[in-house]
Amino acid sequence: MGDPSGVGPEVILKALASPKVKGLADFLVIGESIVAKRTARDAARYGRMAIEYIDTALELLRSGNADALVTGPVNKYSIRAAGIGDFQGHTEYLAGRTGTKKFAMMFVGDALKLTLATRHLPLRSVPKKLTSKIIYDAIALTHRALEGYFKVRSPKIAVCGLNPHAGEGGAFGDEDRRVIAPAIKKASSLCKNISGPLPADTAFYDALNKKYDAVIAMYHDQGLAPFKMLYFGNGVNLTLGLPFIRTSPDHGTAFDIAGKGIADPSSMIEAIRLACRLYRCSQKTN
Repeated sequence: MGDPSGVGPEVILKALASPKVKGLADFLVIGESIVAKRTARDAARYGRMAIEYIDTALELLRSGNADALVTGPVNKYSIRAAGIGDFQGHTEYLAGRTGTKKFAMMFVGDALKLTLATRHLPLRSVPKKLTSKIIYDAIALTHRALEGYFKVRSPKIAVCGLNPHAGEGGAFGDEDRRVIAPAIKKASSLCKNISGPLPADTAFYDALNKKYDAVIAMYHDQGLAPFKMLYFGNGVNLTLGLPFIRTSPDHGTAFDIAGKGIADPSSMIEAIRLACRLYRCSQKTN
């Protein structure tokens, strides 16, 4: 359910009532049957509840009583207030609980798939944290997902540069040739159709026009700005690398509209549909 004081409960109920979702699977919603009215003093309690929901879901997955996971939005402040001070997000928490070392966030829309090399970092920290290994792992996970989940033969992947014009030969920074290019060279033995480092201002346009099957962005807003412009209402977050399929809607808790009955369930509907589709694809492969 995610944070019970956000729009998670509402979009889940709306999504499960949608004809697009009915009949796809047997669904179990993990959360409270009655959610108390949100107040400021409830933040820590709701944060604790959100983590308990996640932990219950993990137990169901481990025991074989669930096949895939769709998570509602959570509030990082609430969870940290509940005593989990290092909580960065669902992605990192699930990876830690499952012992997953290599993982990534892929965002899925009708005509664009995007993977982030780094996630929730201050912009000033990105050049220091970005390594060839991190970029290579993002490429490898994306390539594997395109082939395994989406059944794309010979995936075409675009890798964005970090700097304007991908550094323009070092005129605008050397990270593109010093860090990103070696990762692409190494990944070329795995992915034959890989391009980069490319200027981000053209890579997304080309991907949208089917030149590439996915784009690797170097940092959060480089990738999420164009993606959310296109798929703000129905984009889906897919975690790569976990031992199970996990999707989520591409929006937050939206406390400002929670309880008003006006939340748009489109992203939750697409997250559920994608989880069901990818699970069926994985079963056919196995």
